[in-house]
Amino acid sequence: MVEPMPITAVLLKVNPERVADSLLELQAQIAAGNVESVLDFSSVSRIDAKAVQSLEALAGLADAKAARIELRGVNVEIYKVLKLVKLAPRFSFAD
Repeated sequence: MVEPMPITAVLLKVNPERVADSLLELQAQIAAGNVESVLDFSSVSRIDAKAVQSLEALAGLADAKAARIELRGVNVEIYKVLKLVKLAPRFSFAD
């Protein structure tokens, strides 16, 4: 009988000064096989174009690896940006 592999969840608090770099760190974790990830955006008040591009790449990698990414503490302004660029449906959200 084959036993399922344990799932390792990664919790990453996003640095508001280096959002894109934080997302690159998570990409490495997902590439290494972590399929459950939580990004804490509670200290991030806005995202720039580089961060949006990093989120797009992260979503693509998560799709390819069948990984689940939850975004926590996302403020309304960031959510609106994610909705506008059609990234919101690719993540789950929690308060």
